[in-house]
Amino acid sequence: MLLGVAVETISVEWGTASLPYIEWVGLLWLNALKMTIIPLIVALLITGITATADAARAGKLAGRAVAIFIGANLLAGLMTLLVLPLLLRAFPMSTAAAEGLRHGLGGATDAVPSPTFTDFVLGLIPTNPIAAAADTSILPLIVFTTIFAFAISRIGAAERATLSGFFKALGDAMLVVIGWVLALAPLGVFALGYALAVKAGVAAFGGLVHYVLMLSAIGVCTIILGIALAVFVVGIPLPRFVRAMVPTFAVAISTQSSLASLPAMLKSSAELGVEPKKADIVLPLAVALFRFTSPAMNLAVVVYVAWLFGVELTPFEMAVGLGVALAAALSSVSLPGSISFVTSIAPIAIAMGVPVAPLGLLVAVETFPDIFRTLGNVVADVAATKYAADGVEDDSPPAGVAP
Repeated sequence: MLLGVAVETISVEWGTASLPYIEWVGLLWLNALKMTIIPLIVALLITGITATADAARAGKLAGRAVAIFIGANLLAGLMTLLVLPLLLRAFPMSTAAAEGLRHGLGGATDAVPSPTFTDFVLGLIPTNPIAAAADTSILPLIVFTTIFAFAISRIGAAERATLSGFFKALGDAMLVVIGWVLALAPLGVFALGYALAVKAGVAAFGGLVHYVLMLSAIGVCTIILGIALAVFVVGIPLPRFVRAMVPTFAVAISTQSSLASLPAMLKSSAELGVEPKKADIVLPLAVALFRFTSPAMNLAVVVYVAWLFGVELTPFEMAVGLGVALAAALSSVSLPGSISFVTSIAPIAIAMGVPVAPLGLLVAVETFPDIFRTLGNVVADVAATKYAADGVEDDSPPAGVAP
């Protein structure tokens, strides 16, 4: 971006003349990212739902934990839809920065018109799932995939293992492909950033800073929501909860990984009085299936892009986005942040009629908001573990009594 600003400052003609030789690299890389979305979201959604269904059937504690995960995700998504519009109204971007960022990011032409209520209801069930995938009709595709995944969970064990194995292999193969694409991210993001700076100038920097601050603010709100649930719903005194979570916070900030924070979370849950054998069930399940911050912050990205490009979102469209965000959070289990950013947010944007092209550049600054994602996730993981454990009696026999 500094190079683009410098070239544009020295000579506008030079900057404009250089775009055809550089911008296509970024657009080609962005197309390569887009091509992985449909097969990856189908494969991961099926494996995620079957894993959730298996977990819910595994016992009362696991089933209660899954219900808590879903309810908490719903609350987090609703929080974003209420809070982010207020933040954008209270702290708007400057007109110059907004116009520059819009002009530089482009992508307004890839937004699709929002359907009427009748069209939405009729389009929920695709007459041809293959055609829905080809047309990038995300919502009907997710509906079909969800029905198909639950059907898989109801068939025989051998057949279920065969189909689950197939889609797991498909997802793994697509992760290899997207890994190759992301290996070229320095080239793609360089080209997109250079083109943005040539088109928007210095205003592009201000626009990206505003985006990072707004998304980070939603991350902070999500953390506060998680702590509030721990205090007022789970019933943990605030000083006790914070003291127990300090080691987990340190690991989460340094690694930005919920999985790497699992040993610290086990210790924190023990300090909060959770029986180790219960924590050993719920916490790994939470790390695998629970993404408390995903619906909130993924929706925040889409709502921000919609606000930037002047796309008016009705309550109906927000409800559709929330539903897709919940499904996308389930399908992004255990994925690196750069991969889940694209696979989780693009379906939401498409379903809400919001441009997806800006995601190719916004993923480059995801490192900063990702810190808040991880912090919010570990807070919710430990709080949900305590709540799930407290609500289920220990059915194991007393010591010395044979089961």
